[in-house]
Amino acid sequence: MAQTTALPRNEMGIGSALGVLKQRFGERFQTGEAIRQQHGHTTTWIDNQPPDGVVFAQSTAEVSEIMKICAAHKVPVIPFGTGTSLEGHVNAPAGGISIDMMQMDQVLEVNAGDLDCRVQPGVTREALNTYLRDQGLFFPIDPGANASLGGMTATRASGTNAVRYGTMKDNVLSVEAVMADGTVIRTASRARKSSAGYDLTRLMVGSEGTLGLITEITLRLQGIPEAISAASCSFPTVEDACETVMAVIQYGVPVARIELLDALVVKALNSYSKLDLPETPLLLLEFHGSQAGVAEQAETFGALADENGGTGYKATTTLEERNKLWQARHDAYWAMLALRPGCKAVTTDVCVPISRLADAVGGANARAADLGLTAPIVGHAGDGNFHASILIDMDDAEEVARAAEFVSHLNELAISMDGTCTGEHGIGQGKRRYLVKELGQGTVDVMGTIKRALDPDNLLNPGKILPA
Repeated sequence: MAQTTALPRNEMGIGSALGVLKQRFGERFQTGEAIRQQHGHTTTWIDNQPPDGVVFAQSTAEVSEIMKICAAHKVPVIPFGTGTSLEGHVNAPAGGISIDMMQMDQVLEVNAGDLDCRVQPGVTREALNTYLRDQGLFFPIDPGANASLGGMTATRASGTNAVRYGTMKDNVLSVEAVMADGTVIRTASRARKSSAGYDLTRLMVGSEGTLGLITEITLRLQGIPEAISAASCSFPTVEDACETVMAVIQYGVPVARIELLDALVVKALNSYSKLDLPETPLLLLEFHGSQAGVAEQAETFGALADENGGTGYKATTTLEERNKLWQARHDAYWAMLALRPGCKAVTTDVCVPISRLADAVGGANARAADLGLTAPIVGHAGDGNFHASILIDMDDAEEVARAAEFVSHLNELAISMDGTCTGEHGIGQGKRRYLVKELGQGTVDVMGTIKRALDPDNLLNPGKILPA
């Protein structure tokens, strides 16, 4: 496991808060070891640091009440959604209370005419889209996992549709949040634009629970397209695939999704999802629009791919075939695990300017080979973001050390290319040490000033984002 640093604990305050919360919430307050471990460790390789107790909140008023109790006793609070974060976001390095938001799972309001909705943080993206489907609307952000919308907002999530629809920061109109003293605020109205004061919505989006606890989100929606076409195309090299991506972006083709899979991922998917794709780098695409527009987009892409050695290009508008392709993409994590049975997949992400994507992916592949690691790569190629999943035996300390060296190299490589150490996973605990190198000490100091102003006792998800 990757090592973490424990922070000083307020034992007296924690003990007092546990007693008050147990009396107030009864069976909705749990301190059993198994449930605490679950809320302190999920899909990461970072050491588990469980909270001292877990409260299952059901309303904003309850979250505010919990926060006031914890503030009175100077006890840390860690928000929890589905637990799909990858950088130790839900760990409790100073102990404290985890607030599980998954019982706050109501779609509160849909304004179809305005293309927006208001939801509680425990609503998952799949549940929201199921709810919206009969109204001809959908929410486009798709990080792969069926994450909660509160967690997606807190981590500024992205995903396969980002090249056309943007990330969470582009699709959150406002949030309701509980601050460190229990005060409840709303950051904006439903208006599509405003010049009224500081943009507190953007401040909360991506704050990873360190500035406030998000209890409602107002989201921008999209109309379900008239026509959707999915396509796949193989390439001789990663460089050829990336050149095609650059051409697509530069030509202004309004592609909805464009995913890069390296040869190792294609091999894994062929076995796991019973596909018969050539085991070379692959682009998966999706086009949205009118029937004529989608056909034109697909034709334009085919011509651009052909110029860069693309082969086997195939586009389909049938729902069954589209679902088969994208289900295979979403199953890539499980498919990659099957490449080394019994091993753990340690997933990390970076993002670089589109023009440097081929260099970054090539550099990552070369470094993995030098270190003797199996590290298949998938990427949201349309915005320069890619993920490496290192398959390692967690009982082999030397292999774990090589994996850590690879992750460090990849982060440094992305930053050297004027990119970022995380395109969508967030900083959490795992990437704090790269923040100063990427943004500069002055910028990180400003973040620290904001944190101290809003949370002077460092109670909101301490030990995350900012360097210790």
